[in-house]
Amino acid sequence: MTGFLRILLVAGTACGLVASAGHGFAKPLDVVFVSPGKTGEVFWDMVAQSMQAAGRKLDMRVEVLTSERNYRTMQELGFGVVARRDKPDFLILSNEESAAVPILEAAEAAGVKTLLLSNTLIGEDAARLGPPRQKLKTWLGDITTDLQTAGARMANALIAAARAEKWQSADGKIHILGIGGDEITPASIARNAGLKLAVDAAPDVVVDRLLFANWTQSEAEQVTTNYLGWASRKEIRPAGIWAGNDPMALGALRAAIAAGLVPGRNIEVVGLNWSEDALREIEAGRLLLTDGGHFLLGGWSIVLLRDYADGCDFAAVSPHVEVKTSAITRDNLASVGDLIRTRAFDRIDFTRFRAKAGRCGRYDFSLDALISSLPLPEGVAD
Repeated sequence: MTGFLRILLVAGTACGLVASAGHGFAKPLDVVFVSPGKTGEVFWDMVAQSMQAAGRKLDMRVEVLTSERNYRTMQELGFGVVARRDKPDFLILSNEESAAVPILEAAEAAGVKTLLLSNTLIGEDAARLGPPRQKLKTWLGDITTDLQTAGARMANALIAAARAEKWQSADGKIHILGIGGDEITPASIARNAGLKLAVDAAPDVVVDRLLFANWTQSEAEQVTTNYLGWASRKEIRPAGIWAGNDPMALGALRAAIAAGLVPGRNIEVVGLNWSEDALREIEAGRLLLTDGGHFLLGGWSIVLLRDYADGCDFAAVSPHVEVKTSAITRDNLASVGDLIRTRAFDRIDFTRFRAKAGRCGRYDFSLDALISSLPLPEGVAD
């Protein structure tokens, strides 16, 4: 057994409490998650499923309400939760398109503790309401991912591949198409900023267009088709396509193939989400990588709230918990591919990720820690 795995094994003790499934917790807890996504939307379904798997390990019942990508519905659902006679211990929201703010304020009035997941407060809302636990005392904090670094890592992978293959245009530059989700969601802004950061540091690289496809495969396919037609007319050699999520990357792949290109051979495409479809394209050699792992924010949020309820407050370090994403490539696909394909999140022993005694607020939610925490296949010695 590796030393790192031994560390993870003792991480089940949080502030003196033994965290094992079904016992050792202060009390059972009820959590409601208002998902901004649609039923069947892979990413948000996986967030909810990882949340519920963690709940089963940590004696927390997780109820999921789905907004169907309608932000008025999201607000109605949130208001309904805080108005309940039997209120949950915690309410988890995502501040997509800043729609969670009225729910946060209603939860404050009702005394319901809240956690923001994936998208936190920005702009005027952040200035007006300040940090967690000040004006809104029941807003405990947020758990987000470092998506700017993810966006930059994706771009740098494209640039490195294009340089290695010498895919410059006649002007000596590497030409890239950027496809963003939208212009207003914090998670999208951060990814797009990462793309810009990487390109600004690469004088031999040009982003010809940053187009927006509303996170969808069909719109991404259309904008890619339009771009490739434009590039052909301008005699520009497209070297790579940076897509802010996997569905948009898949749309870009379809358009590239329809235009006579061979992804993986004369153009590279990158995405983000760790989706099953993306893993299939990586295995086939058509997609360079999918960044992500941020659907596990669902599970990690339950770890934070369990520790908080049991007296080990994550805000001892900061109310803002930021989790690093990681890239899945052909090199590490075998390590986590099966977990994602099967969505067998009950294989993850979430008790191992709790803060250790005397180290409240300190967590290792990395890809390496996740891989190390998974049970070994039968017949493999540790």
